[in-house]
Amino acid sequence: MATLASIADFGGLDSLHEEIDRLWARRAELDDSDPRVQATVLSVIDLLDRGRVRVAEIDSDGEVKVHEWLKRAIVMLFRVCPMERTEAGPMLFADRLPPKRDCPNVRVVPGAYARFGSFLAPGAILMPSFVNVGAYVGSGTLVDTWATVGSCAQIGERVHLSGGVGVGGVLEPLQASPVIVERDAFIGSRCMLIEGARVGAGAVVGAGVILSPTIPVIDAATGEEIARGRIPAWSVAIGATRSRNFPGGDFGLPCVLVVKRLSEGERHDKVKLNELVRDHGATL
Repeated sequence: MATLASIADFGGLDSLHEEIDRLWARRAELDDSDPRVQATVLSVIDLLDRGRVRVAEIDSDGEVKVHEWLKRAIVMLFRVCPMERTEAGPMLFADRLPPKRDCPNVRVVPGAYARFGSFLAPGAILMPSFVNVGAYVGSGTLVDTWATVGSCAQIGERVHLSGGVGVGGVLEPLQASPVIVERDAFIGSRCMLIEGARVGAGAVVGAGVILSPTIPVIDAATGEEIARGRIPAWSVAIGATRSRNFPGGDFGLPCVLVVKRLSEGERHDKVKLNELVRDHGATL
């Protein structure tokens, strides 16, 4: 991997931002022959890797703010970084990014893989799973077996992503919002959270739910649509269908049904049981 540049080399974060924008404007001309360009792009990926910056954050108004310049840097690295071979034990990889190396106090079970440019907070647990570049995984979060945390996804503290959960990645279009799962949420097995989906703090999402910006979220008590692609905080939600009439007949289209509201801070019984596996005491 090319030598990394520091923020100081660019005169600060704002200057680095401006340099990435300049490179983006001529991205079609870039290749892997210029070590300075590589160092510039990889310096941004290093900031993501260390949790110094995040692709997306929730602002003071509760809305998701996406930092598009960081996504631009991620997209460009696939153009400016050459393929390299790396080894992890008996496994051999060929990629433009090496595996993540620096993740103190994170439990990583054999078979788990996180790419350089993802951030794993101390106390996170990775069962055999995959975490892509630009993703953020909060402290105390469990990424269970065969779960995937896609590029730029933002996962809060003490979240449980159950077995086989697919958290979609998003790089292009750059304006698209990554998947956001807020603190203390529980995502049931084989759920699919797709580009722009958002799960509020403390929400419990039943197995097999599909959530995207086009999927309506409905209050089971009133039948009213609450939102699209967004499950409210401290609620219990399950997958369901609602009937729609088409020329060819009536069909059930997917929706998400909010069947219970929890008090803020209230832990669902299933979540309480799963807290047992978090107390791993690892200090790697």
